[in-house]
Amino acid sequence: MRAVQVLDTTGPADVQLREVPEPTPGPHDVLVEVHRVGVSFPDLLLSRGEYQMKPEPPFTLGVDFAGTVVSGPGFEAGQRVAGVGGWGGASELVANPAGFVFPLPDAMSFDHGAALPMNYLTADFTLHERAGLREGETVLVHGAAGGVGTATIQVAKGMGARTIAVVSTEEKARVARDAGADEAVLVEGFRDAVKELTDGRGVDVVVDVVGGDLFTDSLRSLATQGRLMVVGFAAGQGIPQVKVNRLLLNNIDVRGVGWGAFAMVRDGYMHEQWERLVPMMEAGVVEPPIGSSYALEDFGQALLDMDARRTLGKSVVRVRD
Repeated sequence: MRAVQVLDTTGPADVQLREVPEPTPGPHDVLVEVHRVGVSFPDLLLSRGEYQMKPEPPFTLGVDFAGTVVSGPGFEAGQRVAGVGGWGGASELVANPAGFVFPLPDAMSFDHGAALPMNYLTADFTLHERAGLREGETVLVHGAAGGVGTATIQVAKGMGARTIAVVSTEEKARVARDAGADEAVLVEGFRDAVKELTDGRGVDVVVDVVGGDLFTDSLRSLATQGRLMVVGFAAGQGIPQVKVNRLLLNNIDVRGVGWGAFAMVRDGYMHEQWERLVPMMEAGVVEPPIGSSYALEDFGQALLDMDARRTLGKSVVRVRD
């Protein structure tokens, strides 16, 4: 079968489409015929050997995938599913733990399925588990036109929150609004814009996948008892430092968000998350914005485009029609 592989961790330009043996599923695995693969930030890090999980090359990329079940516990042959794993989904067949595979609602296409798992489970974990988001609160989302950003907007809306998107261009502002953001502001001067939009109060939750120079102004944008959720550092400008006296004086929190490390070691947790998301999918609140679509042999180019921040929404790779 065909699979997109990393032979050496020299980056996305060097990933290759190769013929590899078909996987042999274990007793707790679901064998899935893959139709679509999502393009995820961990794929980019994996191609460079910069991810916290470091598989030995050669290995197959692909964190998110969607397709049909061949066999496996808890599923029927032919059932439409989405799945997530550390890597391995960018192939014609994948054997994945049953706890990381989810029934795909009829309203969701395979493109949607490949865009859902990591981003939306991360958003649910961020808002539900770590932020303790309450109905009526206001959420500020950095990097709001990307995959995690649009997922966070939609999950926050599904939980009854107001959302303010922070983006770098007017084009990205349109993407964020189309995803459901109540307001969208440009990153330049976002702190003043947020102050005006909240009548000086600030926001209850900041979800930050960007990091870098935005961090201090994000802290200053929080209302009393606000929570800044550290999800990632896409800006690549180093890890921000926190002056803890600011937390004390303003009664605010900075909380880390490590969805994978938490969810992957707790049996059944991801399925609990998925069950929270399904009503949002069925109501149309959760519908992943699909950006670019690539052929399987162009997976490396998809990662290069992501690295250059040319992507809007979630990019997907076609494995079969």
